[in-house]
Amino acid sequence: MLKRIYPVAMFAALGLAQEPQEQERIRAVEQQVQGMADALRAASGSQRSADQNRLLEQDLERLRNSMKPLAQEMEKQTRLEVELQKAHQESMAQHADKMRRDAEELQLMAQKLAGAPPPPPAAPPAAPLPPKAQALMYGIMQGGTSEERLYRSGKSQLEDRDWDDAVKYFQRVVEMKGSRADAAMYWKAYAQNRLGRRAEALTTLSDMMRLYPQSRWLDDARALEVEVKQSAGQPVAPESEADEDLKILAVNGMIHSDPERAIPVLEKLISKSTSPRLRERAVFVLAQSRTAHGREALLRLAKGGTNPDLQYKAVEYLGYQGTAETRQTLQEIYSSSSDVYLKKAVLRGFLASRDKERLLTAAKTEQTAELRKEAIRGLGSMNANEELWQMYQAESSAEIKIEILYALPGRKENADRLIEAAKAERDAKLRRELVRQIGYTKAEKVGEALAGMYGGEPDVNVKRAIVDGLRHAGNAKALVEIAKAETDLRMKRSLVETLSHMKQKEATDYLMEMLNK
Repeated sequence: MLKRIYPVAMFAALGLAQEPQEQERIRAVEQQVQGMADALRAASGSQRSADQNRLLEQDLERLRNSMKPLAQEMEKQTRLEVELQKAHQESMAQHADKMRRDAEELQLMAQKLAGAPPPPPAAPPAAPLPPKAQALMYGIMQGGTSEERLYRSGKSQLEDRDWDDAVKYFQRVVEMKGSRADAAMYWKAYAQNRLGRRAEALTTLSDMMRLYPQSRWLDDARALEVEVKQSAGQPVAPESEADEDLKILAVNGMIHSDPERAIPVLEKLISKSTSPRLRERAVFVLAQSRTAHGREALLRLAKGGTNPDLQYKAVEYLGYQGTAETRQTLQEIYSSSSDVYLKKAVLRGFLASRDKERLLTAAKTEQTAELRKEAIRGLGSMNANEELWQMYQAESSAEIKIEILYALPGRKENADRLIEAAKAERDAKLRRELVRQIGYTKAEKVGEALAGMYGGEPDVNVKRAIVDGLRHAGNAKALVEIAKAETDLRMKRSLVETLSHMKQKEATDYLMEMLNK
């Protein structure tokens, strides 16, 4: 059995030993080969002699041969890395989920990138993120259904003006025939129009109005239909995009220089414009207004005075107002609606206004699992450690328990609780998630606790989670002890591969020990 492990250890040792100088040597040889190849190509079209070409061919072949051992080593190293990546795919997804816990920090970073200054300590809640930055944050923080993810991807392509890819994403949403199908058909037609495929855009709009006669997108669809017909036979005008950018700059400036005059202009853009960028930006600018007129306009949008996408935006932006009135309005919208997407927007509004009490109520009492998860993620972003832990202890659904574990802050003080819960948990899937969370705490006792669990663990997936937790905690010593005692060939191979990527003395010593046996 050990002989079958030797190649893994050997390649791992090569990977650990590969210094920058070796990498530079490989690159230098590659450049030589490329230079020779270029010279040959030049020679084939010149007046060089056959002897010169033959010498060049010989030099090139010699260099290629000299590279073969290096290429083989690199290929083996790459193969091992790919295998390791597959083995830890679930862990990588878990790590991505952990990013949600840093939502406040990410929001501040996104605001800086967007040019918006962070709010002063005593000021009201910060203004909402611009549409593009907000979409990025939402994509990081949220999971959602496959329909929702595809729809968000399509909207992102619109923002990037990648019309072809937008059409493809929205077509996939249309084919799913879910709750986003009518909106997807509208945006598909919009992208087709921007591509100059106006006949296709009109067909898409006609199908949308026929299939969804009660859709809240009908007014937008009719307005777009008029625009497409008016521009029929005309080439796509690049200056129209520049005009959009100028209008966006103009509305940004007006809200600060003359907000009372700006509000009616913004309302007109939101209701009349067919540009998604301009309309979303107008809602964003409107949300920054602290005037009574501006708040009233935003409230009207939040209560349904526009298409669903803009309503969801307005609802989220209301949360940044941070007043008792806006919180109460959000609660009324949540209580009176059956639209899951709208309710999720309200929950994000609660998060923006730091309304922990209402988020906690939704997390405990909401009957829809998707909405409970959204509320739990919001609590995680607010570092509601005690509340989440109490929910975990009282919860009976394994699915919700796992979501709570994802949301729990990775604090060292949670280690004892998690360790005790993992030891007592009978559900293997939950036990695996508990083990992963233990590794994320990076408490001093993690290594000893996880190593102690490994020997008596019957589930191979939980064992892999223990290995991953020890790797995440940087505990090569415990992994070496486990590897020495492991008799299962597949698990031993996984342990050796894990150790090969840990640049620690204990890991290197163990790999060299295996090679010297």
